[in-house]
Amino acid sequence: MNRYGLIGFPLTHSFSKRYFTEKFIRENITDSQYELFEMSDISALPELLATPGLRGLNVTIPHKQAVLPYLNQLDPSAEKIGAVNVIKLESDGSRTGYNSDYFGFRQSLTDWLAALERTTEGLQALVLGTGGASKAVTVALADLGISFQYVSRTKAVNTLTYDDLPVVLADYELIINGSPVGTYPNIDAAPALPYTQLSERHMLYDLVYNPAETTFMRLGRQHGAAVHNGLRMLELQAEKAWEIWQD
Repeated sequence: MNRYGLIGFPLTHSFSKRYFTEKFIRENITDSQYELFEMSDISALPELLATPGLRGLNVTIPHKQAVLPYLNQLDPSAEKIGAVNVIKLESDGSRTGYNSDYFGFRQSLTDWLAALERTTEGLQALVLGTGGASKAVTVALADLGISFQYVSRTKAVNTLTYDDLPVVLADYELIINGSPVGTYPNIDAAPALPYTQLSERHMLYDLVYNPAETTFMRLGRQHGAAVHNGLRMLELQAEKAWEIWQD
């Protein structure tokens, strides 16, 4: 039996387990199973990596950077991002780290822009939040030739604060919420944007997928903006992980 799984802490809600379990049933993949390996301390990883039949792991918070010393090599995208969310156990026993969040975000964004009949030419983006999820987003934006600006609650070099946004919002048509604000159960929360300044020129991409329409998205839609949630990104990154493991 080929074994795959997710490491992180806590793992009270797992998109990956549900997705892969349903995928295995739907595609009649009978020789594989997907498990949750809740792990508060990354020092337990070597023992898990020695599990018979283990072919690959997904990695979530708080271990996306902590796993790096346990890997033998990194895919170029993971190296640029500095974080890993997919580990492949190679046939020679070595371990390679990948970042499928990069692929999932990049593909979902380009598909959405195409559906909106918009291009990346001259497009500028605001990236809300500076955490791990935002790193994959900004590497993908840079590779697509989209200039971007971080937005944070605290002032930092080359980073805007939310108080700066009323002055600059018109210059940035793409706004990406890379923070967890608005995630279930805190569904009434939303990033502190000047929503009344939004228009049909704006596009709001929320990496949050639960709820399906966040308050960030709803407020944007009410002012004419196009909106998109993070579910398709998650599906694409999961399929990319499977492709990596099977390659």
